[in-house]
Amino acid sequence: MSFSNLYTSRFKTRNRDHFAAIVRLALADGKISDEEQAFINRTAINLEIDEAEVDNIIENINDYPINPPVSKQIRLERLYDLTRMVFTDNIADEAEKKLMNRLIIGLGFEADKADYIVEKSFEEILKGSDEDEFIAAFLA
Repeated sequence: MSFSNLYTSRFKTRNRDHFAAIVRLALADGKISDEEQAFINRTAINLEIDEAEVDNIIENINDYPINPPVSKQIRLERLYDLTRMVFTDNIADEAEKKLMNRLIIGLGFEADKADYIVEKSFEEILKGSDEDEFIAAFLA
């Protein structure tokens, strides 16, 4: 196997794992709303996840564990995507908040700061922060 194939495989795996975390959040309330489905579809395109794999992930979400990224920058980028997913249906219900808390820990953030990170994430999205502003708010 060439080095480029190895990199591509790892890159695709990271994208798939991130996508699965987003789907897991969408399914937190037991259903995927039209808005969530639209976000899932856009994210799948951006992460180069084909339609068959999207369907497989949705149907078998428990087969996809959360794999935390090493870099703080990438963790914050994923946190931004996950937080946006929570608000695609304009409702952050308790099931989504609870799952968000678990996903934050799964992303590699400190467990004792998870509640703060959830609240800060929601605050940034609600005030309309773009990805750069969102990340900067956590680095300040």
